[in-house]
Amino acid sequence: MKRIMTVCLGQRGRVVGQLYSEARGQRESAAFAYDQLWLNNQDRFELEPSLPLVSGPQFTARRPDGSIFPSVIADTEPDGWAQKVIIRDHKKRRARARSTGTSVPPPVLTSLDFLLAVDDMSRIGALRFRDEDGLFQRATERGRRTAPPTIELPRLLASSRAIETGDETEEDLRYLRGRGTSVGGLRPKCTVIDELGRLAVAKFPSVKDTIPVAAGEVLALRLARLAGINAAHATLVNSDGAKVALIRRFDRTAAGGRIPYASAATLLGQESRGTEHTYCGLVDIMRQKGADTKTDIEELWRRIAFSILITNTDDHLRNHGFLHAEGGLWRLSPAFDINPTAGRVRELKTPLSEDAGPEATVEGLMSLVTHFRIPLARARVVLGEVEVAVAQWQHEGRRLDMTDDDLDAFTEAFEHEERVEARREASR
Repeated sequence: MKRIMTVCLGQRGRVVGQLYSEARGQRESAAFAYDQLWLNNQDRFELEPSLPLVSGPQFTARRPDGSIFPSVIADTEPDGWAQKVIIRDHKKRRARARSTGTSVPPPVLTSLDFLLAVDDMSRIGALRFRDEDGLFQRATERGRRTAPPTIELPRLLASSRAIETGDETEEDLRYLRGRGTSVGGLRPKCTVIDELGRLAVAKFPSVKDTIPVAAGEVLALRLARLAGINAAHATLVNSDGAKVALIRRFDRTAAGGRIPYASAATLLGQESRGTEHTYCGLVDIMRQKGADTKTDIEELWRRIAFSILITNTDDHLRNHGFLHAEGGLWRLSPAFDINPTAGRVRELKTPLSEDAGPEATVEGLMSLVTHFRIPLARARVVLGEVEVAVAQWQHEGRRLDMTDDDLDAFTEAFEHEERVEARREASR
């Protein structure tokens, strides 16, 4: 099977190029080619460093994460939870077709099927995909909202729980289909419209949770803002007795415009085999592609300090993002997917540097100062500001109506020797 999708940008659907995909049994391949009108335009920019502004198809090999598409396009693919919904829905429809004999079973899912399963309205960033008939994918089904309002959270939560327990109905799957996200992970979540009419991600508690994970993420994002970090707006809402995190999307303007997005993994070309990228390597690419390099590099250093002090051990490069500014230059997106984690080895997913490795220590953090070109005195001020904010974790948790038991579950994440070392370093 061969297909050609038109890749468009923004609300107006400006044509950027064509995405070619081919599936022959288990073998799949993909290529991207810029449209000549895009290449001829003065305000063109490369979608990612691995897609230079040249004519002709640019082929991509299947990456270690399994995607056959260029990384910036893969950034928009459904995450693990959304893929689970898609697969369950596909299996049920195939089983129904076989049992009734009234229709032809849907074909085996391809990588392109997953890519196009995300609703066009809620796809992350500004890339959009138009099919051969001129329809943006995934088009909204007749009589169905693209993203539900928060008033439907109880139904979304119930359907998500049914998926987790294996008790989902066809109606549950139909309701959740296309409403997934690209933010990563297998935890249940859904795209919604918040009380201000803005796109948001609703993150639900899992039936497997032993601690209030959603509350912990909202607490972390609140503390991040206190620490001077540009973090995504987050609220905690009660839905039928369950605490649901609402994280507002930052890839949309207040008027609904779409902002191009790329993960740090995409800007770094993380998918190349045998390469382990570090925070120092990320700084190097920011110096090449950054729209406000000095500000964003200090912001990144502040975020690393915050991750160390709250034991955020899921700081992989797809949990750092960039928004396009202009002319192929990028700015750090607001921080997201920050979670305090108790009872884990204190190691970062992204190593600090080749020498410092992944160990989450203040000593390792301070070893980055020279590479980040942050004056030592300034680094100590920033570290002190972060530590003062993190010290308020119990107070801020109670403001979120977290109980003593809730807070106790996160004690190891917030109270540890690196906090003490941060105070020592900041006072020098």
